[in-house]
Amino acid sequence: MRCATSKRSRGARALAPALAGLLAGACAVGPDFHRPAPPPTQGYLHASPPPGPTDARDLQHVSLGAEVAGKWWELYHSPALDQVVRAALAGSPTLAAADATLAQAREQLVIARAALLPSLSASAGAQRSGGSGSQEPATGPERSGGAGSSTLYTLGLSASYSLDLFGGIRRNIEQQSALAEYQRYQLAAAYLTLTGNVVDEALTIAATRLQLATTQELIASDRKNLALTQREFEVGTGTRADVLTADSQLAADLTQLPALRKALEQAYDTLTVLVGRPPAQWKAHEFDITELSLPRQIPVSLPARLVRQRPDVLAAEAQLHASSAAIGVAVAQEFPSFDLSASITRQALAAGGLFHQFDTLWGAGGSLAAPIFEGGARRAAVRAARDAFSAQAATYRSVVLEALGQVADDLWALKYDAELLTVDRHSVDVASEALKLQQRSYAVGTTNVLNLIAAQRTYAQARLSYATAQIQQFEDTAGLLVALGGGWWDDRVA
Repeated sequence: MRCATSKRSRGARALAPALAGLLAGACAVGPDFHRPAPPPTQGYLHASPPPGPTDARDLQHVSLGAEVAGKWWELYHSPALDQVVRAALAGSPTLAAADATLAQAREQLVIARAALLPSLSASAGAQRSGGSGSQEPATGPERSGGAGSSTLYTLGLSASYSLDLFGGIRRNIEQQSALAEYQRYQLAAAYLTLTGNVVDEALTIAATRLQLATTQELIASDRKNLALTQREFEVGTGTRADVLTADSQLAADLTQLPALRKALEQAYDTLTVLVGRPPAQWKAHEFDITELSLPRQIPVSLPARLVRQRPDVLAAEAQLHASSAAIGVAVAQEFPSFDLSASITRQALAAGGLFHQFDTLWGAGGSLAAPIFEGGARRAAVRAARDAFSAQAATYRSVVLEALGQVADDLWALKYDAELLTVDRHSVDVASEALKLQQRSYAVGTTNVLNLIAAQRTYAQARLSYATAQIQQFEDTAGLLVALGGGWWDDRVA
């Protein structure tokens, strides 16, 4: 576009380029970022046959569209669990590191924003100069040293400003802002992972203690059976084989104790480390399944809401935003850059003269730099930035799909946990009745001790399977709540 010219003052003609630059600076090259659309689905599960008969006591109900509570672990109604989670949030070094990394990213954003403002600097100096010659030495106030030498004192201010004509600086600020958001969501992910791990370890402690108690009851029963078979063998009503069978069964059950005790101590240590304490100085609470309440109503966010609350999805979106802004930064490098500068300096032959009897030097100007030939490097940089954006877009889609799949898997788990729990409860009832019959039959002498031992073992195994199913339901519930984002946004994490 050709602009009309007229005979105006020199100041007006000098102002025109500056105004043009300001107008040009109102735009920014490169693409504007738009948030990806949420997945076009209203649910998580595909159609499937209904589960088998399920006891109402084992069912959990999903409230689709409900919001997850910020302190999701409180759904278990365990003061001890709440206490240890809070201790972990206060003492975790992982969480502290993520918080410090977020603070660093926010300072980087401050640095990037500073590029939009003029920079001002002050300078002061003293320079001594002289030479050898036969002329008369200087006299008077200007003499500050030996013959033919003098000292020059300076004091000045300088300013510079880069005109963001094509938005490269603003795109860099946009990129740093997105990276700061990424670190914010990384902190939220660390929070969510920490709380999930704490709950998992607490449930592991409860499960292992329950398995230990059941195994110890089974061992106590094995000892009684061994004593019975030995007595029968001694009176001639039993065989040596019966004694060996009972003894070998006791030995087999005893071998389970070291592994269970090791698992329990390791779970205590893991939980202690999550709290941020040395294992030798602190021991976690001895959690028991009876002090935990299974949530019966499970809030499940819709998929469109899920992608706006899961930290990993939001972190991937922030990286996508940063990749988009990086394209603008690369494109801006293809265009000229224009810098303004100004300076004013005082000079005097004596330090006190900087405030009176000084000379003033000033200068102002601008510089223009434009790329001409760099072997296609800048065009390649733009193409590389666009390729990076495409790669990050694919990564984002992958993270979303994984999030949807994780929630779906946890929902299937809860659906069939209830069915398994009902089956195991029925197995316990059947095994209990069978054991009672064997005990009565053994008392009147119509069955032998081996049948009694088999009935006792069947009952013990049924109880252990039922306890395992109970814990699994607790763990899968926690997994679903974590997969939904755990309500970190309500707990003011970042």
